[in-house]
Amino acid sequence: MLSNEEIFETIDMINKDNLDIRTITMGISLIDCMDSDIDKSCEKVYKKIFDKAQNLVKVGKMLEKTYGIPIVNKRVSVTPISLLVGASGGDPVKYAKVLDKVANDIGIDFIGGYSAMVQKGFSAGDKELINSIPLALSQTNKLCSSINVGSTKTGINMDAVKMMGKIVKDTAIATKDNNCIGAGKLVVFCNAVDDNPFMAGAFHGIGEADTVINVGVSGPGVVRAAIKRAPQNASVSEIADIIKKTAFKITRMGQLIGSKASEMLGVEFGIVDLSLAPTPAVGDSVAEILEEIGLKSCGAYGTTAALAMLNDAVKKGGLMACNRVGGLSGAFIPVSEDQGMIRAVTKGTLNLEKLEAMTCVCSVGLDMIAIPGETSPEVISGIIADEAAIGMVNQKTTAVRIIPAIGKNPGETLEFGGLLGHAPVLNINQTSNDVFINRGGYIPAPLQSLKN
Repeated sequence: MLSNEEIFETIDMINKDNLDIRTITMGISLIDCMDSDIDKSCEKVYKKIFDKAQNLVKVGKMLEKTYGIPIVNKRVSVTPISLLVGASGGDPVKYAKVLDKVANDIGIDFIGGYSAMVQKGFSAGDKELINSIPLALSQTNKLCSSINVGSTKTGINMDAVKMMGKIVKDTAIATKDNNCIGAGKLVVFCNAVDDNPFMAGAFHGIGEADTVINVGVSGPGVVRAAIKRAPQNASVSEIADIIKKTAFKITRMGQLIGSKASEMLGVEFGIVDLSLAPTPAVGDSVAEILEEIGLKSCGAYGTTAALAMLNDAVKKGGLMACNRVGGLSGAFIPVSEDQGMIRAVTKGTLNLEKLEAMTCVCSVGLDMIAIPGETSPEVISGIIADEAAIGMVNQKTTAVRIIPAIGKNPGETLEFGGLLGHAPVLNINQTSNDVFINRGGYIPAPLQSLKN
């Protein structure tokens, strides 16, 4: 039972500090929708998603009304579509369009799973799906795509890395009249997880139950406010303890919403993802948490250490509040979605190299970063390779979601609106790496992969 004090505290978190449930995401297996006829397969895909998720938005709104907490997005993730393409053959864009149609028909915000897992090579359907991404994302509105190019167990597929540099650039070009938004719905992973509820990287892993509900909680503003109330002379260990206690409270709300949504929809409860996901709202910023800890600006020396402490404390506090923790769970650093990050980039205290260093200790990787439109596919592949190497060696999930701003130069801005915010175009190192990227092949798995 909650005390009156705890109830009022939660109300303050919602009203003053931007606490929300960032997403309830229904994961749906499409394994039983496979067919040698692509049109029949598409019919099965539409029917299953509609049948399973038609009440997702309705239930989300009921939970918002009942508990008074905003649920910002209602989403669906599905089995990697490359598996269905491998069975059916044909044009993968047919699947993209049917996924977008069902997303519109049931009223959800995004649908993820236009994906392929190619960390150790390409199977039937993988290359076809990857090559279709620019067209698929330019002809849909709610579809999100992800490709996994490496893992600690397998190493990095550099042939896939080379492909993805070109695909990211081509996707930006294909959507240049809409602020290159297609590239903002495309993620390249190393060590992708099967139960991530956050877009654009969500897909439903083949080891998951047939249908599950995963919840992504958020609350950077709540953590920032809690630290702000701490004495100025509080030690770093005391700050870590404050973060743990705050994360416990945030996660408990996610556990409640996830279990209730699962019960009302008649599907299994999957996981709660503990990630602190910022929004463009004032005060709802991971960068501002780091600044509240004591940095003049995000990007100052000490940023990586403060972020490591934040990430660890969030996980420790969240684990005590929930018996089903998964997904990515940590602190996100998406530049376009975080006002503090945007300010730091504009002031020049935060650049791509510092962001890369921060990804060694944060939840995912280089996220929602705009780069000059003239950037070559090989340079983009190099950024992907570097980030994948961090994930592979450190046995963590890393990802790249960068947006070549076609026709724009450093200092200019891409405006997305909504949760995606706006992204200042970073000035990045354009030194040629063509010979390395064009070698192809595989970076072998590191020694730490041999755990059996």
